[in-house]
Amino acid sequence: MTSEITLFVNPTAGRGRGAHAAQPAASALRSAGFSVRTVLGQDADDALRRAREAVEGGTGALIAVGGDGMVSLALQAVAGTPTPLGVVAVGTGNDFARTLGLPVRDPAGAGRLAAEALKGGRTADVDLGRVGEKWFGTVLASGFDSRVNDRGNRMRWPSGRLKYDLAMVAELASFKPVPYRITLDDGDVHEVEATLVAVGNGTSYGGGMRICAGARTDDGLFDVTVVGDCSRTTLIKVFPQVYRGTHLGHPKVTVHRAAKVELAARGITGYADGEPLGALPLTAECVRGAVRVLGARDFQA
Repeated sequence: MTSEITLFVNPTAGRGRGAHAAQPAASALRSAGFSVRTVLGQDADDALRRAREAVEGGTGALIAVGGDGMVSLALQAVAGTPTPLGVVAVGTGNDFARTLGLPVRDPAGAGRLAAEALKGGRTADVDLGRVGEKWFGTVLASGFDSRVNDRGNRMRWPSGRLKYDLAMVAELASFKPVPYRITLDDGDVHEVEATLVAVGNGTSYGGGMRICAGARTDDGLFDVTVVGDCSRTTLIKVFPQVYRGTHLGHPKVTVHRAAKVELAARGITGYADGEPLGALPLTAECVRGAVRVLGARDFQA
């Protein structure tokens, strides 16, 4: 293992926390004897190109500093390679880190954990989802939640979480369940009216919303959470339960498990790790052990 580590930094993550987080994380790694190189980028494409160059050049690890968007970008560079991924989670949601029991908004602690894991060879082989050439670590969202994303992304004001809260209120006023065709493992077909369908490699999205609370990242399977034809009243009542994962017991909620999922519905965009994938239909495959993650605890306990 080379002693040079690459910090892959989003300076704007978490309203500027990314820029401040890079220094204590780098200090922790240097104190452990590692040489640290920082990679930024003029935009996402340039940053990903630089990250891939670091991986191809034999860096000892790629450590993403930012939120789930930055982790998603890093996954495109390290998935399917022997290069381990570290996470310094300082974004808004940090769901990938939460799922794997990694430090959240503790850059020095995350840097120390990554250094200890590198020295001790302590990594976890973690499943990833893949849609075409795009990898994802947490949840593929579609339906009501993706329409909230669509609307929020179109809004120029306000900024931050408030924008998406307002987008949610607006969508609640107009949203109706959508006809879905869900195909599991190329055979089991479900045609349903659904409020949303979430394909979970990890347990949560949106900063701790445990939409796929039972998902495991070491079993080669997605948890597919289908919220049926809810009225607005029912959706408002059930929604707070998502943070505890207790919504899974509601009669309008069904969970399936599959290694391959095809979603088809008209007028719906799929999002994974908070990033747009494109319009449905989309096919997601769970790839077992696709990435090695530094310092992940026994996250299935």
